[in-house]
Amino acid sequence: MHAAILGTAGHIDHGKTALVGALTGVDTDRLKEEKERGITIDLGFAELRGEGLRLGVVDVPGHEGFVRNMLAGATGMDLALLVVAGDEGVMPQTREHLAILSLLGVRRLVVAITKVDLVEAEWLELVEDEVRERIADEGWEEAPILRVSSRTGEGVEALRERLLSEGAAAARGRDDDLLALPVDRVFTVRGTGTVVTGTLLSGRVSVGDRVRLMPDGLGARVRGVQVHGAAVESAGPGTRTAVALTGDGIERQSVERGQLLVGHPSWEAAHRVTVSFRVLPETGWTLRHNQRVRVHLGTAEVMARCVLFGDEELEGGREGWGQLRLEAPITTRAGERGVLRSYSPVTTIAGVRVLEPAAPRRNRRSDPVDLALAGVVAPEPRERVEGVLQRAGEAGVPVDALPLLTGFAPALLDDPVAALRAEGALTTAQGRLVGGPIVERWAAEFSDTIDRAHADRPWSPGVSLDALRARVPVGAAEGLADALIARLESEGAIEVRGSLVRRSGFEVVLDEDRRRLRDELLEVIGTAGLAAPFVEELPERLRQDAAFEAILAALVESGDLVAIDHTLYLAGAVAKEAVVEVTSRLRGRHGLGPADFREALPVTRRHLLPILTWMDREGVTMRDAEGRTVRGSG
Repeated sequence: MHAAILGTAGHIDHGKTALVGALTGVDTDRLKEEKERGITIDLGFAELRGEGLRLGVVDVPGHEGFVRNMLAGATGMDLALLVVAGDEGVMPQTREHLAILSLLGVRRLVVAITKVDLVEAEWLELVEDEVRERIADEGWEEAPILRVSSRTGEGVEALRERLLSEGAAAARGRDDDLLALPVDRVFTVRGTGTVVTGTLLSGRVSVGDRVRLMPDGLGARVRGVQVHGAAVESAGPGTRTAVALTGDGIERQSVERGQLLVGHPSWEAAHRVTVSFRVLPETGWTLRHNQRVRVHLGTAEVMARCVLFGDEELEGGREGWGQLRLEAPITTRAGERGVLRSYSPVTTIAGVRVLEPAAPRRNRRSDPVDLALAGVVAPEPRERVEGVLQRAGEAGVPVDALPLLTGFAPALLDDPVAALRAEGALTTAQGRLVGGPIVERWAAEFSDTIDRAHADRPWSPGVSLDALRARVPVGAAEGLADALIARLESEGAIEVRGSLVRRSGFEVVLDEDRRRLRDELLEVIGTAGLAAPFVEELPERLRQDAAFEAILAALVESGDLVAIDHTLYLAGAVAKEAVVEVTSRLRGRHGLGPADFREALPVTRRHLLPILTWMDREGVTMRDAEGRTVRGSG
């Protein structure tokens, strides 16, 4: 069965609750004060069913003092029912509610003109014309307008059919997105514990799931799930859902409206989000840099300061870019829409759309074009991924965080990510995706570094891996350098030999001075046998040559020398003979101490210990708590 959320909107006492009652048979005013005062104060809920469709109905308050509650109820609306009393027409909260629906991106609207039994037909024509003009200004030129009376039942059945028709068109078909349920009510049920309710925006929630309440990160297990009072094993998007939670710290006092129930570990708490602003044209307000505002995102309400990129202010009707620096953390995702209300007097002044849900601090000179912020609101998944990767630069982004950073369900990102990888983007061993242009730039940088090294030091067998790794900036994705090197090697552009990298086909070229250096090193080290001089003991004129370390590395690569460690080198033939002596004399013996090797390795302790450590690394010997064992039978 498909599901969608229908929310009411309209001025106080225009008949929203009575109309919901006529449509569903449910009185959504549940609070004692609501009954006494005859107005809706908090959210009310009902259900309207059709063939293959379940419409969750959220009845919101119309009083200007309870707009914050209306905003909580507007979260997740697929379809709005605007209620306008036929005897009054468009009123202040009619206009504010319409503006809120527009700012939140509600695409489908049905208008009900109520109390038609109380007014004459000519007056209704005027009211309908006024309503048509007002909704056209907000982009709903084609929205249907129906006349009803909750008291007599006139037009109610036609309205019900139209709502079900529009609801079927708005119903959500996907349930493979990340779980997100903004909490709008919390209560305790004896024997069940803490229960949260909300409009399930995306994903599924099932009995037994491990979930978290953000932004606090409080972990819990789903003990039970209900949809409109009926117990179910799981609930999907577009349903009014109640979730019973259990776990350490899950108490009525620790759970409240404004939290977000999630499942995926990538959701973050943020004190700063990058957004696009849209200032309402008719409020008389101007949004100014550093202005303190009330931010409504999901069911959360948080105070924040506005940081405008490049502007001192945004007048009514203008759009712009910037950040919200929040006074308390929230959890959101890219593409989510919210509303800004002024601090005092409180009124709706602007809408926002989230571009970076957990944003780094950006200064006021940040260029939205350079940041590819427009890509976040682009319709295609690929454009959004490219924008995210461009902003991330060398740091890349975790692949499993892309649904939050783009606003798209994971399955919709598989093909774009695969295409971007085919075109040059790469994933590090740690699962971070780095964009193709960044990869190409650093691949070229690595290639140029290697080429310059070959040109400047033709006697050197290559560039050290550590030197290449050190070139990527601080903050780059861990493993980016190794991933770049692996790609260049797979393409045949470079060769990796031990700890050195060189251009494919490169050959060391020694001039006369370097050939002399090579020959002297071989002679000094080779003639000393196992007691070869340590590096610090080699003649100073050899150690001060610019090619000294490179020649040593080249001799190790060729096998002429063996690096016992970075302080001691032996001639290759001498090292091999030492292995033969140790294995032939001591094969199979256990618990040996250094003194037991003196006959096979007749050197002082200063040479003996590093040679034995080298043999441990080479697998000739094995060291444990009882001493060394020489591998082999016997």
